[in-house]
Amino acid sequence: MGSPSSTARAASDPSLAVLESESELATAGGVFRFLRYESAEGEEAFAVVMGDLSGSDPAFVRVHSECLTGEVFSSLKCDCRDQLEQALALIAGRGRGAVVYLRQEGRGIGLGNKIRAYALQARGADTIEANHELGFPTDLREFHLAAAILRDLGATSVILHTNNPEKVQALVENGIAVASRAPAFGAVNPHNRDYLETKHRELGHDLGNLLAGSEPG
Repeated sequence: MGSPSSTARAASDPSLAVLESESELATAGGVFRFLRYESAEGEEAFAVVMGDLSGSDPAFVRVHSECLTGEVFSSLKCDCRDQLEQALALIAGRGRGAVVYLRQEGRGIGLGNKIRAYALQARGADTIEANHELGFPTDLREFHLAAAILRDLGATSVILHTNNPEKVQALVENGIAVASRAPAFGAVNPHNRDYLETKHRELGHDLGNLLAGSEPG
């Protein structure tokens, strides 16, 4: 549990993440450590960790933003659940790595606004246009807390499980070396194809041949 002194240090240094609680978490894929962190601003985040992330060998890491609709309710409008489950399986297979789980629903606009964005998408807007119609930028997320958590876990170099070049850049800018990038491909279906195409076209996500090998919706 984080002490008052550690909380005070975090308040004076926004680059720190305070570990507030920790336990083992037995899952279908193996036993992980489950850790809850807080930032200087009181932002909550989690880490699901297997093995020791310190040392010179890059640790396999996914920095993942919360998606209640996909992860809990199995929405087909995105590939978030596929990516999260894939990351955990790859970490279990390696015996070493972490998912840093950020509470940044809807690229940072929150669940209520995400639902409003879904309604706009149903009327023809793409995922970026919907954010703009609601008065938000394309992406509100920040990743300094993820970098602080990785430093606390001893990871200074990572193999980053992502298609998003901005995540790579954000970690590097916050002092985490990205030795390489591992693709995070989920399943393409008629409900998420436009979403994936927009991320590839407008945000530069590297989807390889993922869309070429699927049928249009």
